[in-house]
Amino acid sequence: MDADVPPEWDTEACRAYTPADTDRELQYRTYRHVSGDLRLKVAPASLNGDDHPGYTLTATCYPGLDFAETLQVRTVLTFDRCEHITRTFMDLFAARYDGPGSLEDAVDYAYERTRDHR
Repeated sequence: MDADVPPEWDTEACRAYTPADTDRELQYRTYRHVSGDLRLKVAPASLNGDDHPGYTLTATCYPGLDFAETLQVRTVLTFDRCEHITRTFMDLFAARYDGPGSLEDAVDYAYERTRDHR
């Protein structure tokens, strides 16, 4: 399952499900950077409280800690497109990340280059 994930990342969770109110299968996937300092989540936009179709990519710095911060990166229509943006985010983050002191800079760098600029 991790064959298509860059080496600095692990797939943390991967699930497909069909909600009770639709016949359409939805997917959910999370990735964790090997440092443990960043988690990316690809999930239906409706799970984030949005009344929007499609999938949202979110990034959580320091997941599981009291001072964790979550940033909504982008919402797109299909899971495959969101996965493509996630892979781009992973590559951009890895290019800038030099350890805990540079986490925010690396996240900002990847965010600016993958977010919707409308």
